[in-house]
Amino acid sequence: MILAIFVALAFVLAAILVLVGSSVRVLREYERGIVFRLGRVMKPRGPGLILLIPGVDRMERVSLRTVTLKIPNQEVITRDNVPARVTAVTYYRVVDPAKSVLEIENVVAATAQIAQTTLRSVLGKVDLDALLSEREKLNEHLQQIIDDQTEPWGVKVTTVEIKDVEIPDRMQHAIARQAEAERERRAKVINAEGEYQAAARLSDAADVIGRNPVTIQLRALQTLMEVSNNQGSTIVFPVPMSLLQSGANATPVATDNPRVQEALEAARIALEATSGARDRSTA
Repeated sequence: MILAIFVALAFVLAAILVLVGSSVRVLREYERGIVFRLGRVMKPRGPGLILLIPGVDRMERVSLRTVTLKIPNQEVITRDNVPARVTAVTYYRVVDPAKSVLEIENVVAATAQIAQTTLRSVLGKVDLDALLSEREKLNEHLQQIIDDQTEPWGVKVTTVEIKDVEIPDRMQHAIARQAEAERERRAKVINAEGEYQAAARLSDAADVIGRNPVTIQLRALQTLMEVSNNQGSTIVFPVPMSLLQSGANATPVATDNPRVQEALEAARIALEATSGARDRSTA
């Protein structure tokens, strides 16, 4: 008799422990609980200790942390008919736990499907050049479209990033040839610009020299003296006869600058000395 009483008490105690265990829940700081009492949703609970009525209440946990959702490779045909394989990643989080449970059956699967279809739809409307060079703008556009569609579910899409774009090998070779041609074009433009600037500077120098005939004569004498230093070859250099004349037959230069006169006189003396040396070597 006593044994039967102990067995009954143990059974009752075990039942009480099971009921208490099933009615107590502990939610972490990033979790919220959506409680259904006889099928009707209650106010979200948590975090902390949650007490439920056994057999009456049912609770579903909802995480508020940001979820990283990888979008698998998607076959995309761009607007200029180039096939590409695009991989992307989406970051989202639940901002309304009640809507994420009541409005959608599986929020993760639904967000993944929306992200995949939106990725193919948006990237199919852009050219390959835009897909390769304007990723930041495309990321913002994708984020806005996906977020607008998931907002009724209480889900906030924070970021969408295009990770990788794979294109056929023939297109990679074509892009490389295009980049090489662009570099050659820039080099030719820079070379032409340099020649244009050099020609402009020469034109300015010619204008400065042309204003004074003495400057032309001095430049010619300077060039002649530089060339005459080379003794290994015979150079025929056209020189105005007035520069080679000396003494009474010399044509005076119309200038009032004594330095110019001294330079001309020194050049004439050098030329006469050179001519005398050559005559003596010939004799």
